[in-house]
Amino acid sequence: MGKLFIVPTPVGNLEDMTFRAIRVLKEVNLILAEDTRTSATLLKHFEIRNQMLSHHKFNEHQTVSNIVGRILAGEDVALISDAGTPAISDPGFLLVRECAKNGISVECLPGATAFVPALVDSGLPCDRFCFEGFLPQKKGRQTKLKELALETRTMIFYESPYRVLKTLEQFVEYFGEERSCSVTREISKVYEETVRGSLPEVIAHFKEKEPKGEFVIIVEGKQEEKKNKESNK
Repeated sequence: MGKLFIVPTPVGNLEDMTFRAIRVLKEVNLILAEDTRTSATLLKHFEIRNQMLSHHKFNEHQTVSNIVGRILAGEDVALISDAGTPAISDPGFLLVRECAKNGISVECLPGATAFVPALVDSGLPCDRFCFEGFLPQKKGRQTKLKELALETRTMIFYESPYRVLKTLEQFVEYFGEERSCSVTREISKVYEETVRGSLPEVIAHFKEKEPKGEFVIIVEGKQEEKKNKESNK
């Protein structure tokens, strides 16, 4: 029986690729890539010449059984996404679940994940947090925002440059203007930027400066009322 490797890839800077990740990708029999064109550039840079197969959200339901069969037959397979760690707002969960069901060993390498540096860099509490990824675009969005308005942990969201202002304005509507937030874009790239402040302050920044790149939004959780205002001091 073979093995499934989950291999993180850089979110922007190729220097974030680990030695171990390169070795694994060179040793496996097959590399599953979210977009083979994007991954071809990465693999060429590190002189990795192994076979690639497309595996993304539009075909993963159809390809999972074939991949599991190949691993059971003795092939080692690595899964990569366009950037970051597979299965975090990317394909991967279905394959890992099916491998686990079939007794296949799964090994996830540590590596790049966009929300971790954005969270640590935010200046907001990161001992307890909840990762929400991309919010629903239509159905269930308002319900989710109402639920999150009561969340006391630091909240993490992914967003595209086309919707980031709309999302921040909805946070003001549902969470209130007093919430602190931090917005990081283009993590590990040349034009990486982090903007911190209240929700209205960050909105004002991106109304003046056109949003570009991929965004991670960190929002302060609801602050619980101090009991009796610290016992009336």
